[in-house]
Amino acid sequence: MIPLLVVLGVLGVSASGPLIAATLAGTSVTALAIAFWRNAIAAVVMAGPVVVRSPQQFQRLGRREYMWSGIAGTALAFHFVCFILSLTLTSVAAATALVCLQSGWIAVFSLLRGRRLPAAVLVGLGLAFAGVVAITGLDLGSSREAVLGDVLAVSGGILAGLYTMAGGKARQTMGTGTYTAVCYSVCAALVAVMALSTGQQLTGFEPLGWVGILAITAAAQLVGHTAFNHLVATLSPLVVSMFILLEIPGAALLAAVFLHEVLPAGIYAGLGLILAGLAVVVIGQRRNRSAAGPRAQPEAGSGPEARVEPELGAD
Repeated sequence: MIPLLVVLGVLGVSASGPLIAATLAGTSVTALAIAFWRNAIAAVVMAGPVVVRSPQQFQRLGRREYMWSGIAGTALAFHFVCFILSLTLTSVAAATALVCLQSGWIAVFSLLRGRRLPAAVLVGLGLAFAGVVAITGLDLGSSREAVLGDVLAVSGGILAGLYTMAGGKARQTMGTGTYTAVCYSVCAALVAVMALSTGQQLTGFEPLGWVGILAITAAAQLVGHTAFNHLVATLSPLVVSMFILLEIPGAALLAAVFLHEVLPAGIYAGLGLILAGLAVVVIGQRRNRSAAGPRAQPEAGSGPEARVEPELGAD
């Protein structure tokens, strides 16, 4: 089940950058409209089955669940704004590479909180980031616009790290449907406020623009983000963010095929390094967990409330 979710998640988020860039360039759709509609539609789609089958799940939500879901939704809203705007200023490959460095920021946040990272995590992160460098060629932009786009993408990566970590906290006691419904709703509401305050329209687009919005929502939001939101219930935020690094070569390949962007010279070497780094992190964490001894497991039928928190560096 996990490998399938990883594949679906990577394919979904890889399509995000190229689809957004194409929609912004070829239609009158605004950046905030994309962020709003992909989250508003996804919130309704994810909430629907829960409301029909198990509405009590929403009734059981308490202050803790709303707090972490709200933090995640807020971080996600600003992440989308930064990432989507960066795609209008720099290349899809560069924007995607920089925004996907959230695993590094999660590691930084962990160190700031006083946690020690296993050596395998540091080695794996190093290999993965070397892969990012191989793909981007250390080209942080050849113009002022591109540099601004890179800065926005880096900011989006920091926010994505916060979103993933807050989501991991919320998913300890929430199902995928309830969490994503609340998180995406908070995100959509904040983006709507931003759009109203800046004068960006959310409606009135041509049919092709709505096709782009629906494609982005289906691929990137419903498939990509939701798959990874499900995974943070069983894997640590760091491991999930490491998988997201595979979006970098995926987005570069799609942009080269459909948007005719020049394929980065080091994409294949970069992909190999990212995969190697991911393997080192996952294998190293399993050995570290085995050495630490068995962890407490929730009793059968005890529900999500009894689930053990996936600490950073534990799969």
